[in-house]
Amino acid sequence: MKICFYALRPFDELAYCKQFSEQYGIDFTWTAEYPTADNVELAKGCDAVCMTPCDMGAEMVDRFAALGVRYLLCRSIGYDHVDRVRAKEHGMRVSNVGYTPNGVANYAIMLMLMCTRRMGHILKRAELQDYSLKGKMGRDLSSCTVGVIGAGRIGTTVLKHLSGFGCKLLAYDVYQNPEAAQLAEFVSLEELYARSDVITLHTNATGENHHLLNARAFAGMKDGVVIINTARGSLIDSDALIDALESGKVGAAGLDVIENENGLYYYNHSGDVLPNRELAMLRSFPNVIVSPHTAFYTDEDVASMVEGAFEALHCFETGQETWHEVSLK
Repeated sequence: MKICFYALRPFDELAYCKQFSEQYGIDFTWTAEYPTADNVELAKGCDAVCMTPCDMGAEMVDRFAALGVRYLLCRSIGYDHVDRVRAKEHGMRVSNVGYTPNGVANYAIMLMLMCTRRMGHILKRAELQDYSLKGKMGRDLSSCTVGVIGAGRIGTTVLKHLSGFGCKLLAYDVYQNPEAAQLAEFVSLEELYARSDVITLHTNATGENHHLLNARAFAGMKDGVVIINTARGSLIDSDALIDALESGKVGAAGLDVIENENGLYYYNHSGDVLPNRELAMLRSFPNVIVSPHTAFYTDEDVASMVEGAFEALHCFETGQETWHEVSLK
């Protein structure tokens, strides 16, 4: 068995690939480039391709299927970048990976603290040696009501860790996780919007929750609400968020993900003119913190993501059921 790794980072992932290749007895080849029509031939002779979020639409799926690739292994929790309908038509199986929820959960809490304490603005002024206090007064997170949308592993970890801050905690999820229910009050989305000082997103992107936070949702929120997104950019309507920031309805935002980030994040675009006006607008606000999809990025999580690809292929090939599989049935 052999995996072709695309967008592999030689400075951190490669060592783990070598380790798990020996452990699982699976060969691999790799490139630092993202999959494109020009480099699909690199996967010739491989059973699987493994990628981080990128363009894996119908055309790319067709190209890999034509080479005999049978498995598409996402090196990420999210898999919405893969056209699973087309993969199913070719009989290709799709997997994702998981990792300890602590990294993303703690990153989200860091963004909450930075936003409520106006840290982005404070740091920018400090760079100019402006050490005055005017305009820097923040709010104690402990006095806030925090609404967590999505009470899976990461959302529940956020609730668990925030419980130590003394916050009032609300949660919304279609499935009311018993562990989360011991930490937070489950309410409707509308009630969560109306009562929360801080709202943090921890749910997968689906067709049903596309632009979950839209103009109507923002209208139902408290004035000055803080929005945190370490999940998926498509959960927030960027234009509606910009309008809400300009009107003051949203008091601050911490965004590790944005809409249309594929092709931007994880590339070095120094000196480039970027075709993403929403990103430019969001970066211009002093009360918005934008980070380039790095909430997951810890040594422990990177190792788990690489191992997940090898583990998924091993299970596929040996006929074992695996929680990694996200193929359409």
